[in-house]
Amino acid sequence: MRALAYPTLVGDPHPGDTVLLNTTALDRGLGTGGYALVIAVLPPPDQHHTTPTTQPDTRPSAGHLVKARYTPHQTMVLGVDEQESPHHHLLRDADTLDNMPVIVADLHSALPAIIAGARHTAHEHGRPTPRITYVMTDGGALPAWFSRTISGLRDAGWLDACITVGQAFGGDLEAVTTHTGLLAAHLITHADITIVTQGPGNLGTGTRWGFSGTTTGETINATSTLNGHPIASLRISGADPRPRHHGISHHSLTAYTRVALRPADIPLPTLATTPTTFTTTDHDPHHLDTLIHHQATPLTTCPAHHTLIPLDATPALAAALEHTPVPLSTMGRGLTQDPAAFLAAALAGTHAATLLS
Repeated sequence: MRALAYPTLVGDPHPGDTVLLNTTALDRGLGTGGYALVIAVLPPPDQHHTTPTTQPDTRPSAGHLVKARYTPHQTMVLGVDEQESPHHHLLRDADTLDNMPVIVADLHSALPAIIAGARHTAHEHGRPTPRITYVMTDGGALPAWFSRTISGLRDAGWLDACITVGQAFGGDLEAVTTHTGLLAAHLITHADITIVTQGPGNLGTGTRWGFSGTTTGETINATSTLNGHPIASLRISGADPRPRHHGISHHSLTAYTRVALRPADIPLPTLATTPTTFTTTDHDPHHLDTLIHHQATPLTTCPAHHTLIPLDATPALAAALEHTPVPLSTMGRGLTQDPAAFLAAALAGTHAATLLS
């Protein structure tokens, strides 16, 4: 079976080693979490009383910020916001993002599409490529190391930094809260645009409130409180067979109309402007446009009174999504199977890029 080991936590396994596995997600056939996870590298069977040949890194951390707290694999990291950090003086009294655009999204799979949209728009307008920082929250995977998307985007030069907040860990920088993660993105990584979403994996129970994406509304509040410019990316699908996720997902509608209490810009795509090759066989883009524009009405009448930003999903933007350095995939569907999902995310990046001076 496929198994995943994080050497920092369990040591470095080698062929022939005996390992203790957690197979809970694999046993249930989960998608994103469909791996066995190595809990420990064990000594050979005839040497049970000896010390394992490989050990996790137990050297004292420079910091005292514990993540994955009170679990067997809790790890200690240096947080940018704690006293031992060389950045503490920047964050001690920090209180503003100076209008930095912050894009929030429900799913980790939106990350490369958002960046593609921002880069495409900057280049189209003859502007420098924006510096982009990703703030990863703890609604999905906790280790940033699990994400091949982050690794691929970093290797391609599309992502400048990753900051892990809450219980998430493994980023270039660690922070206690989304608030200090955002401030670190602005003051330490000097991001032009920051993207906030959970790590790989998404918890949803088919109930109104039982999904990890409610944090997108909370991130809008945090961004606004810190004088940033919040941009809410819509989770849209033209191919999801579940009614609650067809058109604008109820995740976006619930989080943005009920959890978010501060206004955000919400790019609303016009999908009928894309090439016919980017339409699904089951859903006419004109019909999908009509549906999402109807579903979007509560976004402007809710307590936050968001601002809808109508944008065309152009053929050039669709073409840009065909050349991302990492594969585009959401809920098992790629770009040609569910183009609306990625075009909507890309337009959030497009809007953010237009706000840069």
